[in-house]
Amino acid sequence: MTDVRGRGARYRRIMFFAARNIAQEWWFGLILPRMGLGAFARRGQAARFARIAQRFHVLAVELGGLMIKVGQFLSSRLDVLPPEITGELESLQDEVPPVPIEPITRLAEAELGVPLERAYAFFDPEPVAAASLGQVHRARLVPADAAQVGFTDVVVKIQRPGIDEIIETDLSALRRIARWLNRVKFIAARVDLPELVEEFATTSRQEVDYLNEARNAERFRQNFADDSRVDAPEAVWERTTRRVLTLSDVTAIKINDTTALEAAGVSPADVADAFAAVMFEQLFIDGFFHADPHPGNIFVTPRPATARGWTLTFVDFGMMGEIPDTLRRGLQRVLLAVAARNGKSMVTAIRQMGVLLPSADSVQLEKAMSELFSRFGGMGVADLQKVDPREFEDFAHRFGEVMRTMPFQLPENFLLIIRAVSVMSGVCSGLNPRFNIWHAVEPYAQRLLRDQGGSAVRTFAQQALTALTVTARLPERLDGLVSLLDEGRLNAQVPSMDRRLRRLERSARRVVSAVLFAGLLIGGIVLRPADPVFGTVLMTVSALPLLHALLAGFADRSG
Repeated sequence: MTDVRGRGARYRRIMFFAARNIAQEWWFGLILPRMGLGAFARRGQAARFARIAQRFHVLAVELGGLMIKVGQFLSSRLDVLPPEITGELESLQDEVPPVPIEPITRLAEAELGVPLERAYAFFDPEPVAAASLGQVHRARLVPADAAQVGFTDVVVKIQRPGIDEIIETDLSALRRIARWLNRVKFIAARVDLPELVEEFATTSRQEVDYLNEARNAERFRQNFADDSRVDAPEAVWERTTRRVLTLSDVTAIKINDTTALEAAGVSPADVADAFAAVMFEQLFIDGFFHADPHPGNIFVTPRPATARGWTLTFVDFGMMGEIPDTLRRGLQRVLLAVAARNGKSMVTAIRQMGVLLPSADSVQLEKAMSELFSRFGGMGVADLQKVDPREFEDFAHRFGEVMRTMPFQLPENFLLIIRAVSVMSGVCSGLNPRFNIWHAVEPYAQRLLRDQGGSAVRTFAQQALTALTVTARLPERLDGLVSLLDEGRLNAQVPSMDRRLRRLERSARRVVSAVLFAGLLIGGIVLRPADPVFGTVLMTVSALPLLHALLAGFADRSG
C-alpha cells in the first residue's frame, strides 16, 4: 500500500478524487444537456461510470483503511448506483499487505498490559490473514489460561495501528462529499446521502470494536447451542480488548474447498443444503445473522461423533446484522411471496415494510417481478446457465432500470440481508451447480405457514365477525333510513320499499355466508397438510355457512 503521509494528505486525496469526478458528472449530466448535447453525454455514460469505479478501486487499494470498506459497501447499493459501478466494485477485496510485526507487537502489548511472551506461550509473527482494518496471528495460551478456558490453540486478531484515526479522517471526507451531493435535487430526491454516511459510520465503528465482535460471537454460539450443525469460536475474555481479540482456533476445511471436502468424505452438495438452511434460519427465525458469510469465514469441521459427521463453523463476527421484529415479519411475507412466485404479493410485502414509499407507482415493479418469477422462477444455477445470455442481460438491464426509478432507499440492515443472501447463494452454487435457492426457501415458507396458521385463522375470524356485525346492524340502519325518508315528508308513496329492503338484507347475509364458506374451506385445505385435525375441522365447519347461503336463497325465491 502506498504510504500517504498524514491525515491531512489522506483527506485531501479523497476530496480531490471526489471533486474531480463530481465535476465531470455535472459537466456531462447537467451542462451538456442544456447545450443540446444530452444524447452525446448519454452515449458515453456507461464507460464513464466504469472508469470512475476503476479509479476508485485503485485509490482504495492504495489508501486501504475505510476506503476498501466503502467500495464493498457501495457494491451492494444496487438501488442507488448503476451496474457499471457496482460490477467493478464487487471484485474489490482487502488487497493490502500485512503490517510489520514490530508495530503490531507494540499495540498488542499496550492493549494487554503485558509482553506477548507472557500473554501467550507461543505467538506466530507471520500473520494468517491481513485485511484493511486488522490482521490475524496464530498463538497458544499459557497453561494457566488454557486450563481455565479448556483449550490451548487460539487466533489473535489485532487492529492495524492508527486505524481509528484513519476511519475518522475517511468519515470526515465522506460527510463533506455527501453534503455536496445532497445539494443536487435529483440525488436528494433519490437517497439521503448524509444519513447513509452515518449508517456506514455506525457499521464501521462496530467492526473495529473487538469487544463488540466477541459479544457477537458469544451470542451466535448461544443461538446455536443446541444445534449440532453449527459451531463458532469461543472468546478468551482475559486476552481480549477493544483492539485485540483472542478466540479459540477453529480453523478447518474452507467451505469452498471441494477437493478437501470429498477427501474427508463430506458431500459438497450436502454442505450447500446445510449452509443455506442455517443462513435462512438466522434470517427468518433468529433475526441475528452473519452478514459476511464468504468462504474465508466458514469452515467445515469433520466431527465423526455427530449424526452428520461434520459441522459448519462460522468465524469473523465483526459484521453482523440484526433484524427488528417489524422488518422480520415483512421478510417473512416476502419469503411467502417468493415461494408462491407472486410478483404482486412481493411488491405489497416490500411496501408494507416501508421500503417502498406509499406514493410510489409500483405497476412497473409488479410487472418486472411477475416477469422474473414467470421466466426464471424455480430455476437453479445450472438451469440459468442454459438461458441465452442476451435474454438474461436484457432482463437484468430492464429490471435494474425499474429498481433505480422506484422512490425507495433500502435501510442498512436490509442491505446486509441482501449481501448475506447473495454471498450464500454464490457459495452454495459453487458447491453444487444444481443448487436451487427456490427449493431451499420452500421449507421455510411451509414452516411459516404452519407457524402463522393459527394467527391467520384468527385474523380471518376477526374479519368475518366484523362482516357479520355490519350485516346484523343492517336492518337497524335501513329502518333508520326509512325514518329519515318519513321525516322528510316525501309525497311519493313506495309500498314495496320495506319488502325490497328486507330482500336486500337477506342477500347481504347470503354474501357473508358464501364468503365464510369459501374462507373456511380454503383455510382447511391449506392447513390440512401441516395440521390434519384442525384442517379437517375447518373444512367440516364450512358446510354450515354453505347451508345457510343455499337455504336463504331458496327462501328468497319462495317469497
